[in-house]
Parts: sequence; C-alpha cells; structure tokens
Amino acid sequence: MTALPGPVAVLGFGNQGAAQALNLRDSGLEVRVGVPAGRPSEAAARSVGFAPLAPAAVMRGARTVAVLVPDEVAPGLWAEVGGALETGACVVFAHGYNLLYGALRFRDDADVVLVSPTGPGRVLRQVYERGQGLPAYLAVHQDGSGAAWERATAYAAALGCARARLWRTTVREETEVDLFGEQAVLCGGMNALVLAAFETLAAAGYSPEIAYLECVHQLKYLADLLHERGIAGMRGGISSTALFGDLTRGPRVIGEAARAAMAQALAEIRDGRFARELAAEIAAGRPATRRALARGAEHPIESARRRALGLEP
Repeated sequence: MTALPGPVAVLGFGNQGAAQALNLRDSGLEVRVGVPAGRPSEAAARSVGFAPLAPAAVMRGARTVAVLVPDEVAPGLWAEVGGALETGACVVFAHGYNLLYGALRFRDDADVVLVSPTGPGRVLRQVYERGQGLPAYLAVHQDGSGAAWERATAYAAALGCARARLWRTTVREETEVDLFGEQAVLCGGMNALVLAAFETLAAAGYSPEIAYLECVHQLKYLADLLHERGIAGMRGGISSTALFGDLTRGPRVIGEAARAAMAQALAEIRDGRFARELAAEIAAGRPATRRALARGAEHPIESARRRALGLEP
C-alpha cells in the first residue's frame, strides 16, 4: 500500500476533525491541527495534546491536508489557504459537497480525494479505540500524482476504516446519496415522521407524554435492532402484532405521495436546485432556518418530552 505522505494538516477540530486527527495520530502519523485562534475548538485541541495553529500556518510543509470544516466554511477557508498547498500534496475531504458544488481550485499536481466514514465523528473514534472501524466511501476528484486512489486508501486505513470495508464511488454519487439520505430518512424524513405521528395522537386526545414515549422515545431501540439485523432480522425481533401492522400499514404511511416527494427531493439535489437554495439561504443570513428552528423549539413535543422523561414537573 502507498504510504500516506505526511505531515498531515487537519483543518478544523469539530465532530469529524477531532476524531480524524486523533485516529491519524494514534496510527503513527504526525498530525498538525489548524483552527482560528480563540475558537472553542482551539482549547479542545489543546486539551488532547495538540498544539493548534492558524490554518495557513499548518499548511506549510504539510503533504496531506484534510479539510474538515463545515460545508459553508470550506470555500472561504480554501480561498485563504489553498495557495499555500505544497507541490504534489494530497487534499482530503470527508464529504463531496464542495467538490461538486463549491468550484474550489487546486494545483494541477495535487491529489484531491474523498474519504467519507459512514458515521459521525464520535462513532468513528469509538470504534477505532475498540480496534474496529467504520466502512468508508472513497472517491478521487483529481489525480495529480497518478496515485490518488492509493493515497485515499492509505488515509482511510489510518482512520481505521480499512478494518471494516472501503467502497469506491464517485464524488457525485457520495454527495447526492448523502444529501438524499439526510433529507428523506436520517434527518428530514425521520423528524417529519415522528412529529406527524405525535400530532396525530395528540389531536385524537391521547396523552402528549405517552404519544412522545411511543412515537419518539422508543425509536432508538428499534433503530438499534434495524442496525444490528437489517429489515428482515428486525422483523424477526418484534411481536406478531407489530409485524402485521408493519407489513400492512407501513406502506400506507410511506405511500405513493411520500415516494413522489422523495423523487422530487432527489431531482432537486441532482440538478443543483437544493445547493442553490442553500447558498441563497446562507447569503441572506439563514432567516428561514432561524424561523423554522424557533417554531420547532416551541412545538408541544418538546415540553411533552421533558415531562415524559421527568426532566420537569
């Protein structure tokens, strides 16, 4: 396997940045952390033994640069520090969003790769410490050296992901599938589903606390079963009554209207409408996001949760 060129500069020390920096260091690599001075992430990096510097400073001499900042931060950061990229260096992203939509510019001799672990940073770190790994997606955006795939594989191995499975894909596929998964299931679909279920029970006169416990609180335990066994195995671990309701009522809830909405969401991802809408929202200062978050914080499900779990009288 091609060795990963070091030192490694990790730009950002948030969810993924912290986990990846620690895993890389524990795999024997020299890791430098770049964060703006005075940020909470600077103190967090120091607390685990790093000596963080400004992003531009850690670029000097770095042979591998991991860009692990939020999607909306990456274009501005790269405009500031990208010119300091060393000849023949390898640039690593954990998500393809800015490679697909961000119009970032790189040296012609650079390798630019995607190494995307299939889980949040805290889980990436936890499984590494147990001697295990998360599967990861690998893609090559630019192969300046002719060895970009090998470098991506070496980086993934240093994260511990080669202990599980490495999937070769493309930047476009990873980005579009990731966005769709977030919108249709993992965040948007899940939150909308549990809110609708809670509201249905509350409107019918049922206790809000019991509605919360049934439609939200128990979700974790069934999700764990699904994760461990898959759909068929999960169905073998529930009651016969729950199974019959699953098979006969589930397709009604996620019926043709829901499938059409999913298809529309995917179309908007693929043709760039979602990215343009997000860019406009960010440019305007995120007013729609703030309004929606404020409405969500005031929703009765939040007070029902606190009462159901004994967090308030």
